[in-house]
Amino acid sequence: MIEVQQILIVRYGEIALKGMNKPYFEKALLRRLRKGLGAATAQTAEGLIIVRGYEAADEAAIAKKLLRVFGVATVSPAWELPSREQKDINEAAVAWMRRRLCGGVLTFKVFGKRSDKSWPVTSPEIAALAGEAILEAFGEDRVKVDVNEPKVRLHVHLRRKNVLIFEDMLKGFGGLPLGTNGKGLVLLSGGIDSPVAAWMMAKRGMTIEAVHFHSYPYTSKRAEEKVKDLADMVASYCGRVAVHIINILPVQEAIREACPEEHMTILIRRSMMRIASRIAAREGMGFLITGENLGQVASQTAEGIAATDGASSFPVLRPLIAFDKVDIMDKAREIGTYEISIQPYEDCCTVFLPKHPATRPSPEEVGAAEALPGADLLASLEEEALGTGEVYIARP
Repeated sequence: MIEVQQILIVRYGEIALKGMNKPYFEKALLRRLRKGLGAATAQTAEGLIIVRGYEAADEAAIAKKLLRVFGVATVSPAWELPSREQKDINEAAVAWMRRRLCGGVLTFKVFGKRSDKSWPVTSPEIAALAGEAILEAFGEDRVKVDVNEPKVRLHVHLRRKNVLIFEDMLKGFGGLPLGTNGKGLVLLSGGIDSPVAAWMMAKRGMTIEAVHFHSYPYTSKRAEEKVKDLADMVASYCGRVAVHIINILPVQEAIREACPEEHMTILIRRSMMRIASRIAAREGMGFLITGENLGQVASQTAEGIAATDGASSFPVLRPLIAFDKVDIMDKAREIGTYEISIQPYEDCCTVFLPKHPATRPSPEEVGAAEALPGADLLASLEEEALGTGEVYIARP
């Protein structure tokens, strides 16, 4: 049989639409892909990225890593043929099918594609000739053509210098390569929403860091460990994530002592925004990110969100703002954060909850309530909270 090379074909989706900026995004994607390849290589070739130079036994593990890289649309284990002669294509197609034979009749369909239009054999002819060779090699008692629902969908892609033969197209997450769309600081709680929000912004190419607020000893150390586990899971998609861990309990106690109960949640959220803004400025971030979802809880009404936005020094991105809760939960399951998020460990948002929180606070009401503890006192407590922070580095 003609010698073939085992490769992985990586395809991107949205990057192909970037026009004059396409090379920038391709290079960024290649950098991300190469980080997890070890001795294997990745190179662009005629609109595809080809991964070569790995051990056959490592193929499934490498493909799994590639599929977690944002910007990757699909990955296909494939063979690369140096020859474009039809007899060699037929021989390779037969060899591929031989690996797939099992008991009973195996149905198949061959799909031909000719990128080099100067080649005398057309795409339909490439497929027909390869299909005939398969039928001749195994007979209709072992293989059978099925154009509607074949068990094996064998693709033969003739290009300018070689031929690619593959079957599966494993689906990735798509999006844009990490690091191509700014830097954002996510307010990471232990709930379902904020890890999904972080993941979605990373999928759009944004580099992510996080800030987590706790109320120890009202919240437990296990709750903090849960957040670290969530950060580790997010990091498995987007690399290193720094988590700034802040004790906000003194701020909460001051607000509870002096402010109207119905405004406590909004005022605490505003303090979080101010502290997060300070961290973002210090770390060179350009945005804040939250997992807020319009109408999900009392503080996430349109008026409540507007009130918290007023305390931020940076634009606040809310990728989940119009999602249904069930859709957020489905995405959390898909990316692996759901089972961690539902562990029964409280977070700081559950401390000092008002019985009847304000759902439509006016700017005037919020401003008056926030002034009650004294602006100097709140600023001092927020500064102290920043000083108590520690940093956890989540890595894949």
